[in-house]
Amino acid sequence: MGALQMSIGNEKNKKEMKNLFLYSTGKTVSIFGTAIYNFALGLYVLKLTGSALSFAVTLVLGTIPMIIINPFAGVIVDKVNKKTLVVLMDFLSGILLVFVYILCMKYELNLLIIYTTTFLLTVFTTFFGIGLEAAKPNIVSEKMLMNINSVSKIIDSVSLIIGPMLGGIVFAIFDMRTFIIINGISFILSGISMMFIHFKLFNFQTNEDHTGGKIHLISDIKDGFNFLFKRKSIKSMFTILILINFFLGFAVTVPLPYMINTVLKLGSKEFGMIQGAFPMGMILGALLVKKITERISYSILLKYVSFALSICMILLGVPVMLKSLQLNSIVYTCYFIAVLFLFGVVIALIDIPLAYFMQKEIPDEYRGRVLSIGISIAKIMLPMAMISSGSLLNILPSYVMPIAGGVLFFLFSVRSANKVNFELTSKNISI
Repeated sequence: MGALQMSIGNEKNKKEMKNLFLYSTGKTVSIFGTAIYNFALGLYVLKLTGSALSFAVTLVLGTIPMIIINPFAGVIVDKVNKKTLVVLMDFLSGILLVFVYILCMKYELNLLIIYTTTFLLTVFTTFFGIGLEAAKPNIVSEKMLMNINSVSKIIDSVSLIIGPMLGGIVFAIFDMRTFIIINGISFILSGISMMFIHFKLFNFQTNEDHTGGKIHLISDIKDGFNFLFKRKSIKSMFTILILINFFLGFAVTVPLPYMINTVLKLGSKEFGMIQGAFPMGMILGALLVKKITERISYSILLKYVSFALSICMILLGVPVMLKSLQLNSIVYTCYFIAVLFLFGVVIALIDIPLAYFMQKEIPDEYRGRVLSIGISIAKIMLPMAMISSGSLLNILPSYVMPIAGGVLFFLFSVRSANKVNFELTSKNISI
C-alpha cells in the first residue's frame, strides 16, 4: 500500500514539474513576442504619425479595456473550464495577428487596423491572464506555488530588459509586418504549450456546488465584492497593492523621467540604463524571496520592505533637491541605478508572497472574480496618481512628489501592515 502511494506521489510530482516547465515555456514565448511587438508598435506609430497623441491612444486602448473587462472576465473564468479558456484566448490572439499580417500584405498598415487590433488583443489577453492566474493553485501544489510565481516574475522582468533590445534590432532590419507575424506565432506556440498542461492536477479549495452553472454577471460580480470585503486579510492585502500602485505612479512613474531628462539633463543612454536596473532588481528579489520567507514572518518582512520602499521614493528626490552641488552625470546615473535596483528587489519581495497568499486563500469558485476586481481597482488608481503627479509638476519642484509620496506611503502602509497577520514560514513552502 505504501509503495502504491509512493508511486502515485512520484507520478504526480512528474506531472507537476511538467506543468511548471510548460507554463514557463509558453509564457516565455508569449511574453517575449509581445514585448518585441509592443516596442516596435510604439516606434511605428510615432514614425507613421509623428504624433504623441496617436501613441497615447494606442496605450489607452491597451489599458482602459483591461480595467473595464477584468471583473467580467473574472466571473467567466470562475464559471468555465480554465484550460479551454486559456488555450482559446492564446489561439484567438495568434489568429488575429496572422489575419492582420495577411491583411497588411494587401493593404497598408494604418491607425484603424492598429487601434482595432490593440483593443481586441487587450480583451483576449485579459481573459488569458485572469484565467491563468486563477488556475495556478490547480497547476502546481501549494509547495510549488511560490516557485511558479517567482518564475513568472523573472520571465516578466527579463522580457522588460531584453524585449526592447531585440525589438530595436529587428525594427532596424525588418518592417512592422515581421513583428506582427512573430507575435502571432508566439501566441499560437504558447497556446500549444498550454494544451499539454494538466489544469486540474491539484483540486485546491474547490467547492463543486459553486463551480460551473449559469453566468449572472451582475450578481456574480457582487458575490466577488462581498467575498473580498468580508475577508479582512484579503482586503488588507489588496489595500497594500492599491497603495503601491498609486504611490509608484505618483512618486516614480511621472516624476522620475522628468527629473532625469529635463531637470538633470541626462542622456537617453543613461535613462535606458536606469530603467533597466528595476527589472534586474526584480529578478534578484524573485530568486531570494523563497529563502527569505522561510526564515522570517512575512507580516514582519512586509513592514520592513514597506519602509524600504518609502525610503527609495524619498531617495529619488534627493539629487534634484541638491542639484546645486552640480555632480557629474556618471554619479547621478550610478545613484539612480542603485535606487531603482533596490526598488525592483523590494517590489518582488512584496508582490510574489502576496500573490501566493491570495491564490492559496481564495477558493477556486471565487478566485477569478476576486483577483480581477482587485487588479481593476489597482489599475484605476495608477492613472489617477499619474494625472495628480503630472498636474503638481507644473506647480511644485519635481523633487516634492517623490519625497511627499515616500512619506505618505510609509504612513499609510504602516497602518495597513498592522492589520495584516499571515505567515508564509511554513513547511508548505519549498526552495
